[in-house]
Amino acid sequence: MDQNLKLGLVQMTSSDTYADNIEFVGKVVKEAASKGADMVALPEVSGMMNRKIEAIRSQIKGEADDPFIQACCEFAREFGVWIHTGSTPVTQLQDQKFLNHSNLIDRSGEIVAAYDKIHLFDMYPLTGKPLLESKRYQGGLEPVLAQTPWGGLGMSVCYDLRFPNLYRKYAQEGAKLLLIPSAFTVPTGKAHWEVLLRARAIENGAFVVASAQVGRHKDGRETYGHSMAVDPWGRILCDMKECIGVNIVDLDMSLVEKTRAQIPSLTHDVPID
Repeated sequence: MDQNLKLGLVQMTSSDTYADNIEFVGKVVKEAASKGADMVALPEVSGMMNRKIEAIRSQIKGEADDPFIQACCEFAREFGVWIHTGSTPVTQLQDQKFLNHSNLIDRSGEIVAAYDKIHLFDMYPLTGKPLLESKRYQGGLEPVLAQTPWGGLGMSVCYDLRFPNLYRKYAQEGAKLLLIPSAFTVPTGKAHWEVLLRARAIENGAFVVASAQVGRHKDGRETYGHSMAVDPWGRILCDMKECIGVNIVDLDMSLVEKTRAQIPSLTHDVPID
C-alpha cells in the first residue's frame, strides 16, 4: 500500500452549463498533474449547478451518457491521475427526481466506484424560503467504501457531513480517507463547516478532504468556499478560503495507523440501546 498521496484539492464556482465546468476542470486537472498529483478531488455539483430544474431537465443524462463524467474519465486517462468527480446531477429510470451522483475514476480512466448522496439538504431558515434539495433529488441508498492504492476511501457529499454514523461505518470498515465534496451555504459554512470537518477527522482518526464551491453562481446562489484537508489528529493542512483553483496537499497515510494506535476509539464502541 502506498503511504504517500499527493492530492489536488479543487475549489471552483460552478456554472449552469456543462461546457464551462468541463473547461475549468480540464485546466485544474492538467495543472495538478504537472505538479505531481496522484488524485484530484472536485467539489459537489462540479458538473452542473443550476436550480432551474425544468429548464435543464432535457440536458441531464444518466451516468453512462453524462458529458461531465465522460470528460473526467478522459482527463484521468490523458493526465494519468485519479479523479473524484465531487458530484453532478444524473437521471434515474424509475423517478423524475435526479441523483446527486459521485464517481471515483482511476488513472486509466475507468470508473471504480459510484455513490449517490444519501442525506438531502432540507433547511428551514428563520427568514426566507426553505431550501429543499428533496424537491429535486432522490436520496441514495448505500454507503460506498472504495479501494485505492492508498487504502479505503469513504464516499459522501456535503450534507452527509452532519451524520457521523456514516463516517464511523467507513472507519470501522478500514477507511483511511473520507471525501466530502460540498457546496455549503455561507451562513452554515461560517457557523459549522470547520468544526464538523475536524470532528469527523478526529473521531475516526482519518484524513478528511473536502473540496468546495465558492462565490456567486450564475443561478444566483452563493457558496462558502474554504476547501479543506484535515489530518487524523484534526490539524488543518489546507484552507483555500475564497481562492479558485487547485492546491496540492501531501497526505502521509501512515499517520492514520499512528493516530489510531494512540487513541484506539474504533475498538471502544459500546452498543447503546
